Amino acid sequence: MGSKSNIINQTYGNRLRVRVCGILIEKDKVLMVKHQSIGASGVFWAPPGGGMEYGEDAQLTLKREFREETGLEVEVKELLFVNEYLNKPLHGIELFFEVKSRGGTLKKGHDPEMSVKDQIIESVEWLDIDKINAMPSSHLHNAFWELGDLNKIFEKKGYIKRTQY
Repeated sequence: MGSKSNIINQTYGNRLRVRVCGILIEKDKVLMVKHQSIGASGVFWAPPGGGMEYGEDAQLTLKREFREETGLEVEVKELLFVNEYLNKPLHGIELFFEVKSRGGTLKKGHDPEMSVKDQIIESVEWLDIDKINAMPSSHLHNAFWELGDLNKIFEKKGYIKRTQY
C-alpha cells in the first residue's frame, strides 16, 4: 500500500476539501466505488463523487465525477445530508445527493488527478445491503455504517460526523 498511500496523501491530504457524492439506488442495490490504498485496511468502498473545482457548482461537479468514475450520466436530485469525513490526513466536507441514472454505460473509470500507474479505483459495483452490512467499517464510507436497510440512507438528514478508523 505504501507508495500509493503517499501519493494519495500528497494529492488530497492535509487540507480541507469540499466534495460531492451521489447515492444511486436501482433494484435494491447502491452503486459503489471500491478504492485501493485508502485507510488503514487499504480498501475503501464509497459512493461515486469527488472534489469540487473552483467555479464549478455542486451539481456540475457530481455529474462530472459520475462520468469520470462510472461512465454514467446522472440527474442530480435532492440534497440528502452533509457528512464530515475525517481520516487524517484526509478531511472532507461532503454533500450527499440522491441521483438518478440518465444514460451511459457502467464501467470502471479513473481519477484524473492521479497518474495512469497510480489509479486507485479498483472496481465499480452494485452492492446490496447484505454485502454492505457484512463489511468491516474500516472498508466502508462512514455514511453507510450501521445502515440496516439501504433506503435508510434517504432518511439521514442534517450534518453527520464520525471519525473513520
